Amino acid sequence: MNTVTSTLETYRPALHYACKDTWLNDPNGLVFHDGVYHLYYQNNPYGNVHSNMSWGHATSTDLVSWEEQPVAILCDETEQIFSGSIVVDHHNTSGFGESGAAPLVAVYTSAFQPGSAHQGTQAQSLAWSRDGGYTWTKYAGNPVLTRNSPEFRDPKVFRYEGPAGSYWVMAAVEAHDYAVLLYRSDDLRNWEYLSTFGPANGTGGIWECPDLFELPLPDASGEIGDAGTTRWVLTVNMNPGGPNGGSAGQYFVGHFDGVTFRSESTVTEGMQDDARLAEYGWLDWGRDYYAAVSFSNVPNGRRLMVGWMNNWQYANQIPTSPWRSPMSLVREVSLAMVDGRPRLAQHPVREITATAAPDRSYSGLVLDGTHRFEGGTAVQLIEATFAPGTAPEFGLVVRGAGDGSEGTRISIRPDGNLLTVDRTASGDIGFHESFASVSSALLKPATGRYSLRIFVDHCSVEVFTDDGLVTVTELIFPNPASTCVSLFSAGGTATAESLKLTNLA
Repeated sequence: MNTVTSTLETYRPALHYACKDTWLNDPNGLVFHDGVYHLYYQNNPYGNVHSNMSWGHATSTDLVSWEEQPVAILCDETEQIFSGSIVVDHHNTSGFGESGAAPLVAVYTSAFQPGSAHQGTQAQSLAWSRDGGYTWTKYAGNPVLTRNSPEFRDPKVFRYEGPAGSYWVMAAVEAHDYAVLLYRSDDLRNWEYLSTFGPANGTGGIWECPDLFELPLPDASGEIGDAGTTRWVLTVNMNPGGPNGGSAGQYFVGHFDGVTFRSESTVTEGMQDDARLAEYGWLDWGRDYYAAVSFSNVPNGRRLMVGWMNNWQYANQIPTSPWRSPMSLVREVSLAMVDGRPRLAQHPVREITATAAPDRSYSGLVLDGTHRFEGGTAVQLIEATFAPGTAPEFGLVVRGAGDGSEGTRISIRPDGNLLTVDRTASGDIGFHESFASVSSALLKPATGRYSLRIFVDHCSVEVFTDDGLVTVTELIFPNPASTCVSLFSAGGTATAESLKLTNLA
């Protein structure tokens, strides 16, 4: 966890990772190795706006407390170091290891600078580490894969083991073609084209930061059945064109045979249909969850994902200093069966609340107006279950002022099964014209009850509902004294069947 250290750092998160005094964006090279989670990320080592792209680095043993490390891979006069991934080369297929120790191999995008041999192009390059990911050496034969394209980037590499054989697979994008390109390699140095996926579903902005992974498929009762029953999930991030404006991420569920990914969840082939936008598989319905990718080499089959908590519409202007931009909470993702179809579910990793217990609990609260709870902290987990009554709208206000003048309003409208997060009165909203907004998401509660888990931090709200099928992530910049939680119903009654408030910092 990070700590607020001065009035200049009012918004520094307690639950989320942020750099000490520089800029970050896309998570890169997420890997678990020798008991340590490594979070690399796009970083400007020299300032707090997007520039000089290099790989920053932070480490954790518990996915909660992160320690910033020295810059891992630094830009130079030849290249900026754009997004990519890291694998543990257990069998030393690359030849970068020595003395029987498996090297870590980073596969990243070289964005070649003016005056360099490949200027104006983006291509895929390698670096290797023999000390567990703390120091890196660039491969002398870079780049290892090029299309002579200015927008070919963001390689996510994993080890495929299946009927087609055993080899490395890379998913990368041609950003302006709305295409994910798949390649294979035996040694991470030489790559062979396999297939292309896209365009499909959301194409309102360029495609970036893909990921491809396999998950167990539960049966209709929610239980994991035959270990061989799986589906593959392809995620791809898009900017702009999100369901509530600006940056967003989407996912497809289907099959991968080692060569081709075939989606069974595609709604729109080719370019998007704006009338069907709500039907697409969104990783998050909020404005501030982008470039999400998953960790490699995590034990026990866990698939863990983290995203950049910001939006390119206003990313360089958010009112934080000297740092700018946090990461989301780490999420564990899984598949759930809904109406006979697999969908992606996301939950904050259990480590975040492993030692937490509710400070206050309530039940059976009949709402007819506003019920305010004083005395909380700025950093909380709020768990609430609502039963509809006569009110067309009910919900909560978090990070609220005592006089009701400020707060982030999280509303449920049961007639349309709609969740909204309104930050138009959330605090400092004047730094950019696009920031003040209301985000909406469709809910389909199975029981007629609405259960929310809300993680509130100094500069963010992350809402998880519908058993993890719907998430909404939003930056907010409230007054530090605004720590009230309120329940409300508008135009009638509703019941808060349960409410738990847990201070997390």
